[in-house]
Amino acid sequence: MPAQAPSAPLILVVDDDAAIRAALRIFLKSEGYEVELLAAPELVPEALARSEPAVLLVDLNYRRDTTSGDEGLDLIREVSALDTGLPIVAMTAWGTVALAVEAMRLGASDFIEKPWDNNRLASMLRTLSALRRSRQDGQRLAAENELLKQQAPARPWVCESPAMRTLMQQVEAVSGADVNLLITGENGCGKTQLAQAIHQASARAAGPFISVNMGAIPDGLFESEMFGHERGAFTDARQARMGRFELADGGTLFLDEVGNIPLAQQAKLLQVLESGQFERLGSARQRRADVRLIAASNADLQQMVEQGLFRRDLLYRLNSLQLHLPPLRERGEDIQALADLYLSRFAQRYQRPLRPLSAEARRSLAAHRWPGNVRELAHCMERVSLLASGAEVSAADLGLAPPAGLAFDPESMTLEEAEKLLIATALRRSGGNALAAAQALGLSRSAFYRRLEKHQL
Repeated sequence: MPAQAPSAPLILVVDDDAAIRAALRIFLKSEGYEVELLAAPELVPEALARSEPAVLLVDLNYRRDTTSGDEGLDLIREVSALDTGLPIVAMTAWGTVALAVEAMRLGASDFIEKPWDNNRLASMLRTLSALRRSRQDGQRLAAENELLKQQAPARPWVCESPAMRTLMQQVEAVSGADVNLLITGENGCGKTQLAQAIHQASARAAGPFISVNMGAIPDGLFESEMFGHERGAFTDARQARMGRFELADGGTLFLDEVGNIPLAQQAKLLQVLESGQFERLGSARQRRADVRLIAASNADLQQMVEQGLFRRDLLYRLNSLQLHLPPLRERGEDIQALADLYLSRFAQRYQRPLRPLSAEARRSLAAHRWPGNVRELAHCMERVSLLASGAEVSAADLGLAPPAGLAFDPESMTLEEAEKLLIATALRRSGGNALAAAQALGLSRSAFYRRLEKHQL
């Protein structure tokens, strides 16, 4: 479902002249803004408590004193002290350089004289409202990332197996090197978590970690999502918007499932990686962002290059260093330790008794092929924590189907079970290449990813 278009920015106008308020209302409405009009500075606190304006347009002179600007300056000082980041434009018919300087010193973002120039005022408000939206987006992303860190503990890195010990040695060696990385591995192995761990161990740890699922971006929105857009760049572009490169400035940009980028979009990404510059959609201004790029793929990108599905020059840009996450079936020594760790975590989360795995259950875990890798194991342990009732977790509690259970039996399966099995089979046959699996099933890339998320594959 497409995202709901954002509401029009609100401009809060404070002026004691009814004619000025009426004129500003007509002009600002014609520019696409919502408008709230106030006749006195003392009404502003209540208005800020019930709404969140994009810009505060404030007259400096009121009935108490029509020339000094003291009332307006007091209001600017009061609003700035709230530290909300609200842009303030000071406005007066008695403009002097000294008054403008004082307004800016107290926290105003800009200054305009009456009678105002419509073009200059419109340009000023566009810039300030776009800046306000970008800062709010950045704060929201930072808050969401912090909440995710608190609510969703990082996947444990159990490294009993030789394959994982080797990988962790490589991670330790490359985390501090500010070069592009390519992480390969099947779905569910923990590529995103590994990228986050590398970011946290790097010199960019204090900066943002911005993750993008490249397979889920519609072709028509690629440039907007990655590089941002200006207001009016396309239908419904009512606000200027920062792209993922700008949001990741000073930090790490993680491109997940990079093998699913269509060829036409690969060329645009390559151009940015080569030049280090990009333009927002609808703008000719060159921008730069200081990011470390980490890409991930469950597909064989070299094979895709040979098939003409992936650009060789883009692959060379992405894989300055390459790390491979082994599938869980190749980490036999880690399975038991991971299962115990997840059981303990979910028992604590759901306040359930911690039931140990029986010997039979451990043999069942070791025999299972784990096509969904660590993600499948985590879901299995979560289910067991909630549903198991005996003193120990039995093999039956695990509910792991034997290999023969992969046979397609339409008479005993629901539509959802059949769909999940078909998708899992297509992924297995394509070697984990989501794009090839989608083509084999006759699904579009976005439709296939929606089903992957639905079935938690």
